Amino acid sequence: MGIKIKLAEALLRRKELDGKVKILSAIKASALFEVKCVRKQITDNIDDITASVPKLTVSQVTAEYDFYSRQLRLVDAAIQQANWTTELDVDGSVMADYAITQ
Repeated sequence: MGIKIKLAEALLRRKELDGKVKILSAIKASALFEVKCVRKQITDNIDDITASVPKLTVSQVTAEYDFYSRQLRLVDAAIQQANWTTELDVDGSVMADYAITQ
């Protein structure tokens, strides 16, 4: 279901989505989702075990990344379409080449 928005709003949304995609891309690529364990022997009978367990799964981050990536592609496609179909009223000299007169 489509909605109508102003081009300026679409440009702001594209910037926002691009930022979200970049942040999520960095998270997805990090070693954040690895389970890390460190075991140190304190005495013959006692070990100190430290474990880091991720609070999110990589699939959760990937799903959000995919969602925002798709939204970014959709808004970018709409903006690009507007770039090729929107006409502007400008002064005729805007498109003229510089001419040297003597």
